[in-house]
Amino acid sequence: MDQLKKEIQAKLTSAKTLEELNNLKVEYLGKKGIITELNSKIKEIPNEEKKTYGMKVNELRTLFNDLYNQSKENIELEEVNRRLESEAIDVTLPATKIEVGAPHSLEKLIEELEELLMSMGYDVVEGPEVEKDLYNFELLNLPKGHPARDAQDTFYIQDDEILLRSQTSPVQVRTMLENTDKTPIRIICPGKTYRRDEDDATHSHQFTQMEGLLVDENVSLANLKATFDVIAKKLFGETRQTRFRPSFYPFTEPSVELDISCFNCEGKGCPICKNTGWITVGGAGMVHPKVLDNCGYDPEKFTGFAFGFGIERLAMLKYGVKDIRTFYTPNDLRVLEQFKRKDSE
Repeated sequence: MDQLKKEIQAKLTSAKTLEELNNLKVEYLGKKGIITELNSKIKEIPNEEKKTYGMKVNELRTLFNDLYNQSKENIELEEVNRRLESEAIDVTLPATKIEVGAPHSLEKLIEELEELLMSMGYDVVEGPEVEKDLYNFELLNLPKGHPARDAQDTFYIQDDEILLRSQTSPVQVRTMLENTDKTPIRIICPGKTYRRDEDDATHSHQFTQMEGLLVDENVSLANLKATFDVIAKKLFGETRQTRFRPSFYPFTEPSVELDISCFNCEGKGCPICKNTGWITVGGAGMVHPKVLDNCGYDPEKFTGFAFGFGIERLAMLKYGVKDIRTFYTPNDLRVLEQFKRKDSE
């Protein structure tokens, strides 16, 4: 047994792999292992020597287990160190280029307008997309039978009373009604709107609007023109000129079309502006007295203006996009890369 102790110690301390250790364990402690066989022979030992014999065998087993566990721990630690060394990162190497995403062009444009108008004192207000006829039409001076209420233009959900909003103007109405003190208000209302349009390069059944409303005393078209000038220059450059053209909307009087000088030809005439030198980007006007009265504002005391933009329309002009459906194919990385480059410029 003393010889076995030396043999076990030599073999276990010289083992280099876990496989070698496991083979030694089988050799000494397996079913037919050396120590196992010694233990089975205890019945052949005279009774007066069994105690001493058993102690010697247990000493062998304890020695083997202690050395085995120590060697296993050393081998595992060495393997960990080798793996760490092989997987070490050289922090002095050039960094791997990580592709950075870009905000969607429509969302970026909305945020840009929001930041600008908030700096001018406007609050951002949102409202429900499933709307009542009362807010979407009636209080906006759109009586029953008006062409804009035709089922071909509007998605009705329940009878003729519940619908998907066809504009964000209902948010303006709700805000005026909720303003019980009838104090001046200044808000913008971005959001999705829905109409029964055939989807093509310039139309979509679902699109995004941003409307603005200012109601106060002594508000005039001059205030609207100044606001529009700031927006146009922010979006399309400081050299942009603006103009009003007479138009008609049931909820404003007078009503105007919002035009900017063509940014492509600087007003000289080109295909983008249809050789007129001007591009229409939205509609606006002074809030109709009936709308003010419907919302509890005294039209003799208060006046206001409202304006609205189609975000897709602005984005198509700003980014040179020819098909509105491009904005609704976000899985095409080529499209997003295109907008990212333009944003960085």
